[in-house]
Amino acid sequence: MNVLIVLGHPRNASLCGALAVAFHEGARDAGVTVRQLNLATLAFDPDVHHESPRQQPFEDDLLKARELILWAEHLVFVYPTWWGTMPALLKGFLDRVLTEGFSFRSCEGGTGYQGLLNGRSAQLITTMDTPPLVHRFIYRQPGRNAMARATLGFCGIWPVRSLVFGSVKNSSAGQRQQWLAQARRHGRQLQRGRVTPVEQVKHKAGAWLTGMRLQFYPMTWVAYSVGALAAAPAGGVFGQPLFWVGYLCLFLAEVATVLINDMMDLPSDRRNRFFSTFTGGSRVLVDGLLSPREVSAGIGVALLGFAGASVWLLALSPSATPAVLSVLGVMTVLAMGYTAPPLKLCYRGLGELDVALTHSLGVVLCGYVFMGGAWRDAQPWLLSVPLLLAILPSIILSGIPDMEADAATGKRTLAVRFGQRGALLLALVCTLLAAAAALLWQLMNLAGGAYAGTAYAVIPHGAWLAWLLCRRMASGQAPGRVDGLMAAALTFLLWFGLIPLWRLAA
Repeated sequence: MNVLIVLGHPRNASLCGALAVAFHEGARDAGVTVRQLNLATLAFDPDVHHESPRQQPFEDDLLKARELILWAEHLVFVYPTWWGTMPALLKGFLDRVLTEGFSFRSCEGGTGYQGLLNGRSAQLITTMDTPPLVHRFIYRQPGRNAMARATLGFCGIWPVRSLVFGSVKNSSAGQRQQWLAQARRHGRQLQRGRVTPVEQVKHKAGAWLTGMRLQFYPMTWVAYSVGALAAAPAGGVFGQPLFWVGYLCLFLAEVATVLINDMMDLPSDRRNRFFSTFTGGSRVLVDGLLSPREVSAGIGVALLGFAGASVWLLALSPSATPAVLSVLGVMTVLAMGYTAPPLKLCYRGLGELDVALTHSLGVVLCGYVFMGGAWRDAQPWLLSVPLLLAILPSIILSGIPDMEADAATGKRTLAVRFGQRGALLLALVCTLLAAAAALLWQLMNLAGGAYAGTAYAVIPHGAWLAWLLCRRMASGQAPGRVDGLMAAALTFLLWFGLIPLWRLAA
C-alpha cells in the first residue's frame, strides 16, 4: 500500500507535526510505503488568479504533489481546525491542486461532475480547541463535512474517516502523549487494509439500496393502498397482516424488476450521458458498485422471497386462490417483462404503456383482490384510468435523456420511435387527458367519489406542465436532461394517488 501524509499546519514544529510523525511511524511498522508532504515547506501561490485554477501555471512543488497524490492509495491529512475548518495553507493547496481534469471532470449526467480519484481512501487527523462533542453536535462538523464530502468525496475518494483530538488548550502533557499513541495505532492498523470490514458492509449496503431504486416504491404503495381501501374490508386495511404481506409481494417483485432492468439495460446505461435519479438506471453495474454476479444473486433472492410471500398471501387472503394468483401473476410477468425476455416490451415500443399499466391498474387490482374484492368489479378499473393517464407523461419524458443510448442498443422507446418532439407531444396529450379524466371523474362522482376535489389541484398543475412541455418544444433544444419537466410530471402524478388515498381512508 502507498500512503501519503499531508501535513497542513503552517508550522512543522507543532502538535499536528508530531501527530503526522506518529502516524508515519505506525504506518511504517505496518509494512506500508509512506511518504510525507509538509505544505509549509512547499513553494507555491495559494491564491487562484485566473478564471479557472487549471489555467494558472503549476509550480514545481505542486506538480510533484500531484504525482504523489496519484501514487498514493491512502491519503492522510493532518491539520488543525481553525474557525471550524482547515487552515488557509491547506485550503490554498487544495484550490490549486484539485483541478478539473485531475481530480474531477464535468459530465452531463448525475450531479454534473464525476470524481477521478476513485480507488483511494483517506484519513483526516485534526486538532481543535473546541471540545470535540461541541464541534460535532452543536457546530455540526463543518470542517469535516467540507473536507470529507465536498472535497475528497467529490473527487471520488472513499472512505474518508476522521480522528479528532481536543480540546488542545485544556490538554495535559500526558493527554497529548496518549493522542500521539492513538495516531501511531491508527497508522499500524493499515496492516489490516485501507477499508475496514464495517466500512465494506456499509458500502455494499449503500450499493444495494441504490440498486433497488427505492425512489420508485412510494407511488406503488399508494396505488396498492388505494386498491385495498376500495375493497372496504370489514376489519380495516392498515392494521391487517394481509395488507402488508400483499405489499411485501409487490415490493419483492419490484426489487427483482429493477435489478433485471439494470442487467438487461447495461449496454444502454453504459452509453447514457444524461443519467439522473429517475433515468439511466441505478448505475450500480456501470460504476462497479455491484458485480453482475451479485445482481443476479439479488434477483434470485428477491424471487425466492416473492414466492414465499405469495404462499403466505394465499393463506391469508379471503379471495379465491385462482383470482389472487392470476392478478399477481399477470402483474409480475408484465412488470419483469419490461426488459426481461421473451417479452422485452421496452424494446418493442410498449415499455411506457407497460409501466403505466402495471403501476396503475395492476397495483390497484392487486390491493383490491388481495383484500377480498372481485377483479370484475368496476371500482378498481375506474380508480385506475386517471392514474394510468397521469403516469404516462413522466414515463414518456424519462425516455428523452436516454434517447441516444437507447437507440444505439436497439431499445425502441417512444422517444426513440417518435423523436424528442413527438415524445413531448405525446406527454402533452396524456397530461391533458389525465386532467380531463380527473375533472370528469369528479363531476360524475365516479369511483365512489375517490377523485372528488382532484380537479382543483390537477387542472392548474396540468396547465403548468402543459406550458412547460410547449416551451420545450418551441425551444428547439437538443435531447438531453429534462429534470424540470420530470419534476413537474412526477408531482402532477402525485395528485392522482394521494387524493384518492385520502378520500378512501377518510
